[in-house]
Amino acid sequence: MDNEDKLERMEFHGGCHCGAVRFAFETAEPLIAYDCNCSVCCMTGYLHIIVPKDKFTLLSGKQSLTEYCWNTGVAKHLFCQHCGIKSFYIPRSNPNGIDINARCLTPFPEALTIKPFDGQHWEQNASSLAHLSGDD
Repeated sequence: MDNEDKLERMEFHGGCHCGAVRFAFETAEPLIAYDCNCSVCCMTGYLHIIVPKDKFTLLSGKQSLTEYCWNTGVAKHLFCQHCGIKSFYIPRSNPNGIDINARCLTPFPEALTIKPFDGQHWEQNASSLAHLSGDD
């Protein structure tokens, strides 16, 4: 029996501001969000929860999502075309995972641990997140 079997599975829900985009994800891990200090995350207030793609379900709003890419093009930043909220995206650090904005969860989880992440020095630090989508 591994550690994941010992922990209770929890399901979380969230979405964008206008409600067009809704999602759910499941985890048996303690919920940890990373507070990145890069220019984009600071300006948007994004708190990162990265999960494997197979633990994430887009419930509605696929047709409402608009994609934005820059730099290497690996990260697929997805925004609701109606309200502009980025509730999740495919991160460069974990292209086989989904990066969920903890601030878009409803209700906001009480047992959320927030850890700092030095995104201003992303190249030196991104490997510390690789394990989050099961890509160890």
